[in-house]
Amino acid sequence: MKAYVFPGQGSQFKGMGKDLFEKSDVAKKMFREAEEILGFPISKIMFEGTDEDLKQTKVTQPAVFLHSVIAAALIEDFKPDMVAGHSLGEFSALVANKTMNFADGLKLVSIRAQAMQKACELAPSGMAAVLGYASDKQVEAICREITDEIIVPANYNAPGQLVISGSLKGIDMATEKLKAAGVKRVVKLPVSGAFHSPFMEPARKELEAAILKTTFLRPICPVYQNATARPETDCDKTKQNLVAQLTAPVLWTQSVKQMIADGAQEFVELGPGNVLAGLIKKISG
Repeated sequence: MKAYVFPGQGSQFKGMGKDLFEKSDVAKKMFREAEEILGFPISKIMFEGTDEDLKQTKVTQPAVFLHSVIAAALIEDFKPDMVAGHSLGEFSALVANKTMNFADGLKLVSIRAQAMQKACELAPSGMAAVLGYASDKQVEAICREITDEIIVPANYNAPGQLVISGSLKGIDMATEKLKAAGVKRVVKLPVSGAFHSPFMEPARKELEAAILKTTFLRPICPVYQNATARPETDCDKTKQNLVAQLTAPVLWTQSVKQMIADGAQEFVELGPGNVLAGLIKKISG
């Protein structure tokens, strides 16, 4: 069985999507439609913009989404047995498996990006990657020990690689405790806020209103969702899980393990970069 996976924010690069645009009329049409929906020339930023231009959340998320769904659209006889996406990539996966159409997916991604940016500006917060530790339980326990600051597990990326998210003070406190417990490295990430944490609650409410108004259709295959790591085909449950995703941890390790248990023999990453391919090798190894 073949699983298609879609990356999230952080996989963007200067010039992304230009090769797709130049070789395909389908890609050109999708880029034009995207610019009408977004109201700004995203293709110019993707093809010619600086790294700083691409780091703007309102640009990054639609850009990665656009690259991913166009890559899927250009595959002849595209018949996935299952799909999944990391964080933002879940929206790409839901377009790929026909749960929603391209235009609705892009509108939701744009709303999500802007709502997350606004939430980031409400309070200083951030994320840090924890690398080289005994078990996920060890990191989870240390996060629970910190009760006077918000700090939570946010991305279960691969065995030995878990991202924590929360207040800046909470990250510093967790870092101190983790290193004292023998954890090898804790690296602060260059992000604008605490994604997949309670700090995203204002964004979750805004996105929920938009998702509930969006038409979801029965998909052509299951999506393994970040919030549950389980296969889903029911439209109402898919919506609930997609809303929950903003404040819940990304269960990527668990999702990949479940996909393998359910018969996935080949994983194909669609979108910029190959971050997920690297994580899947660590998970399946």
